[in-house]
Amino acid sequence: GPRCRPSPMSRAGVVANPARRSNRARLRTLVCAAMARHGWGEPLWLETSAGDPGERMARTAVQAQVDLVLASGGDGTVTACAAALAGSGIPLAVLPAGTGNLLARNLGLPLALDDALAVALTGADRYLDVGVANGRPFLVMAGIGFDARALDSSQRLKKNLGWGAYYAAALGHLRDKPMGVQLRADSRAPVRLRASALIIGNVGALPGGVALLPDARPDDGLLDLVAVTAQGLAGWFAVGTGLLLRHGTAQLARMTFRELHVRLDGEQPWQLDGESMGRASQLKVTVQAGQLLLRGPALAAS
Repeated sequence: GPRCRPSPMSRAGVVANPARRSNRARLRTLVCAAMARHGWGEPLWLETSAGDPGERMARTAVQAQVDLVLASGGDGTVTACAAALAGSGIPLAVLPAGTGNLLARNLGLPLALDDALAVALTGADRYLDVGVANGRPFLVMAGIGFDARALDSSQRLKKNLGWGAYYAAALGHLRDKPMGVQLRADSRAPVRLRASALIIGNVGALPGGVALLPDARPDDGLLDLVAVTAQGLAGWFAVGTGLLLRHGTAQLARMTFRELHVRLDGEQPWQLDGESMGRASQLKVTVQAGQLLLRGPALAAS
């Protein structure tokens, strides 16, 4: 690939998901040009693989003592890099290249490559919380039940439909029976309920800007949970309307916590940041407050 002008200055690691192979050379050319323009050395270029969405590559960058890691890919790539960078003091910058790019959208990070590169090389760092569900870190949302089932069904459609695939697949699960759930948050008494889906968020907005967790902040040391209970088209319509109009409904129960234990009456599919995680009947979810340094726009209002 094209070489960048070497420099004794700052050096970045780039963890790139080469899903769109035609864009690989262009991405590398643009990244190297931007680095050279800002006086950075040649980046350490690391490509993800089917078996590893980026955590091992980001650990390699940490060991090489880079000054910054850029994650080029979707939410899965960004989360994998965050798993390696949490607690390292090395900032993470996002070059969004996926379908959802939910972290970037929630944090107001630029989606266009040129703008994202400018922020990566000239922006300011902020500390973000990292969620951990059954030992796996996440930055956006973890979910069990309806949303994970829809995600599993949508994988086949996703190549052609993008986010439309997710919503199309969701229609096939509207009549699924709610799950029996027990929630134990921090030192509070356990709560029992029936829920179609449990969604735990570090940030709150879905694609299209729907505020699923309107109070979620990625730097408040807390995670937010919504338990959604609905069955059939009318039930889900009521949930959707409640979310869009931001009014409370009995079908949406919310809580915040630092540590949560979830017990289900049977195994259910679960997902982290849009990646399927298989099935589980229990989840332990905790928050690592302020563990990740994220590079954002320099003039972001605090």
